[in-house]
Formats: sequence, C-alpha cells, structure tokens
Amino acid sequence: MQHLLNLLLALSLLSTAYAATAEEWRKRSIYQIITDRYALPEGADLNACDPAKQTFCGGTWKTIKDNLDYIQNAGFTAVWISPVSQNYEGPRTPYGDPYHGYWIADATKLNSRFGTADDLKALSDELHRRGMFLMVDVVVNNVMALETDPDLSTYMFKDKSQYHPYCPIQWGNTTSEQNCWLGDTNVTLPDVNTQDPTVVSAYSDWIKALVQQFNIDGLRIDAAKHVNMDFWPKFCGAAGVYCIGEVFDADAGQALQWQGKQALDAILNYPMYNALVQAFTIPGPQNMSAVTDMLAQIKQKSADPTLLGNFLEDQDVPRWASLSVDPQSLWNAMIFNFMSDGIPIVYYGQEQGFNGNADPMNREPLWPSKYSNTTTYQLITKLNQLRNFMINSTEDWVTSQVQVLSSTNDGIAFMKGSVVTVLTNIGSPPQNVSISAHTPFDNSLSTTDILTCRQYAVGSNGAIEVEYSRGGVPVILVPDNMLDNSGLCGHVVATVSSKGAQGAVNNTNGSPRQSAGSSTSLAFAVGLFAVAASFLL
Repeated sequence: MQHLLNLLLALSLLSTAYAATAEEWRKRSIYQIITDRYALPEGADLNACDPAKQTFCGGTWKTIKDNLDYIQNAGFTAVWISPVSQNYEGPRTPYGDPYHGYWIADATKLNSRFGTADDLKALSDELHRRGMFLMVDVVVNNVMALETDPDLSTYMFKDKSQYHPYCPIQWGNTTSEQNCWLGDTNVTLPDVNTQDPTVVSAYSDWIKALVQQFNIDGLRIDAAKHVNMDFWPKFCGAAGVYCIGEVFDADAGQALQWQGKQALDAILNYPMYNALVQAFTIPGPQNMSAVTDMLAQIKQKSADPTLLGNFLEDQDVPRWASLSVDPQSLWNAMIFNFMSDGIPIVYYGQEQGFNGNADPMNREPLWPSKYSNTTTYQLITKLNQLRNFMINSTEDWVTSQVQVLSSTNDGIAFMKGSVVTVLTNIGSPPQNVSISAHTPFDNSLSTTDILTCRQYAVGSNGAIEVEYSRGGVPVILVPDNMLDNSGLCGHVVATVSSKGAQGAVNNTNGSPRQSAGSSTSLAFAVGLFAVAASFLL
C-alpha cells in the first residue's frame, strides 16, 4: 500500500519537481544532511568514523540515494545536502579535512569525494521520482586557503581584484563583515568581491548551469549576510529557484532585513531558534515570553513568515540533547517548528537523540544509530503526516499565520488555521499547573489530539484546558470533521488527494476513536508514557 501511495504522490508532483518556487517550498518539510555522514557504502567499516578526528568518513551522493526510504518514510518531502563544489585538496589543515563541504576551491567543479556528476544527477532524479525536492548548499562569500596571499590559479576566480584584500572582521561593522575575511590565519577564507561585475556575471552563469544540469529545486546560501545584499536578487534570479540564507543573528530586525525582494526569499530562523532555546531547554531560563515576543516581531518584520526555515539543530549550533536533558523539551519545541509558521527543517540525527555539543562533535555519523525507529522519529512521522494532510486538504492552512491564544510561564497555546497546539516547558515530571485558552471553536465541537488519538469536546465559549498532573506532554487538537481521509487516529487514509499530495501519507490506522467527551471545558491528563506510545499509531 505504501509503495502505491509513494508512486501516486510522485506522479502528482512531476509537474512541479523542477525550478521550484517559494510558493512550492513553503509546503515542504526538509531533512538536512551532511553528505559525508549520512550513510556508507555496503561493506564499509561502520565503526571507523570519529567526528573528533575531523576527517572523511565515506558518505556520498550515491549512499544518500540508496537510503532515501528512511527519510521519505518519516514524511519528509525535501532533502538538503552539503555543498557540491570542489573543496580544498591538500595536506591536512589545523582544523582537519573538508569533509563538511564548505571549504570551496573551484565552485565550477564538483567535489570528487562525494561522487561523480552522474551520481549527483541520479540522486536528483531519484528524489524527483519520489515526489521530493533537492536543496543544495552553496558557498558564494568565500573560498578557502591556508594563507592570506594564496596562489589563485586553481580557483574559479583567478584575478586578485576579484577578492577583497585581507583584513580581519570587526564584528558589528557591516562593511567589515561583508568585505573582510572569515576564518583565521590557520585556515583563511578569502572573501570574494561580489561587487565586481565580472564576479556577479560569472556566479550567475555558474548557478544557472548548476541548477539546470542537476535539476536542483532550491538553494541554501551559506554566510548570506557576509555578501552585499544587492547581489542576491541577481544570483537567485539566475538560479530561478527558492533561496534561503544563513543569517546567523538572533536579532529579528537585523536578520529579517535579508528576506524580501531586496535580498532572499527567506532566511533560516535563527531569531526563533534562540527564543525556543530560551523557552524550552531544561535546565534553562524557561522564558516562554521569548517565544511570544519573537512571534510578534516576526509577524511585524518578516516579508512572509511562512517561508522562514524552522530548526532546532544544524551543523553550527549544539545538538538539542546537549542543551536540554529532558526529552519532553525536545518534543514540545520540535512541534512548535512543525505547527507554527514556516518550513520545518530537521538536522540528521536529531531524530536519534544525538548530543554532540559543537563543531565537530555535532557532525556525528548517522549509521551507528542503525536508523532506529525511535520515539522522536515516530513523532516526526506523525507531524509530517498531519502537516502534509493539512496542506493537501485545505486551501490556506499553510499560508495562514499563527495566532497566540494564551501563554503563561509554563506554556503556550496557539492556532494555525483550524489546528490548536498547546505546548509546555515543564518537562516530564508531573506538576500542578494547567494552560487554558479560548478558541473560535463552537461549543461541544468534537476534536482529536492527534498525538494520543483521544477525542474530546470543546467547552463553552470555545474553552480548552490542558493540565499536567502526569507530566508536560504536547497536545495538537484538530476538529474531527477535518481528519477524514488523513490516515490519522482511525480516519481512513485517502490514496490520492484532490489537490495533489505534498508528501507520503502513512497508512497507519491508529487506535479506535474514543467517544466524545462532555461539553464542559476540555481537560487533559495525559502522561509521558501515554504520549510516547501514541507516536506508534
């Protein structure tokens, strides 16, 4: 049955598989991969990869292609891979080898460590056959060297005038941040002069050809804020696909100026990432107002919040499990990223509970996990299933913006479309606290918490209340009449959506639906073990 669903989904998406727009990307969920660390060829030593050694472990484009079921079965509809351009080839540096793909030499050549042009094309073709998108990381700001006056003959740009002169960055000075060099004197990152018309023209020609040759659907832009802003509309216009940039800044005003017609389609949402760390980590400030405040700032300052990239982990920040000891903190924060505005992104290994603190320890190999069907993997699968279903079965769920219904020091209740999400930061231990809110739902409306498959009726004046006498579990309420054909909680799955599916719909029937509760205010007392077991449904 699942094979048939995947085939139908692939056929339904063939018309939108190439040159994907921002409109199409907002309907996706993304699984981020470090190419070298996702999967090994058959017969390779599974115990030889130590991230502390900062060297190659053997992952390739072909090994990604051969192991896509793990990603698609979790409901993801796009894959983001490491930069594909040629990297530094030479003696080991003080910071190891360029296994990560970010130390660019000649951007016009492919990274032979990751495979051949045929291998990359085969990966792209296989993703599209499955109805999935390919996002490629690109590095434009700089190349890599081991000195401040390198031999330029092996680079894409060979003239010294096509680079800014060496200078260390003065942080807080925009001109310096854009024209001086990242890195240090051990590994220098010569800054490409993206104000030079010859550079702009050459980069535009290169990215257009790369996208067309390998049918790339979207670009993640490394170090986007270190390039002059007016470069990006020309570059992304030449690419003809969705561009999302890394703007490493917790300040919403500073970061979001890089989203819009003057710059990029979207940015990775570091401001909200920082707020989620402040709100949900245990131990931590547990400042839930950081999230509500950031939601308000984003609504005011973002050109389109539904295009931003939501994440809890990436290759540049600590793994969540290294920051927070309680799994409920991960599950609550992760649900925020799926059920609020924006495109959810999961960094490989997050679903396995990896806990590397910082580069290079947060770049672990995935294969020691044996690609286990963990509780977090099951939760992600259910979240993708619900999100994909809401996108396919409604006209405007994905474009509707989040409304905060209520918030306290202990939690937040918010609504996107007709889905109400209630999250808490109290963690697993029971506490005598509750979160209540008023929804626009009619009295006695029958709803289902899709995480437990328990059915409840809304109280008077649309009241709901979630209490935590058995621990701080998340709750996602969907009106029952919206779940038909979803495959969730006993609702029969539809084989093909009338709108064309955005992702694989799991054929899971779940537990029998319970009868509706009373018409008094909605009250929950669901413990950690109950919600963990429900992810299996």
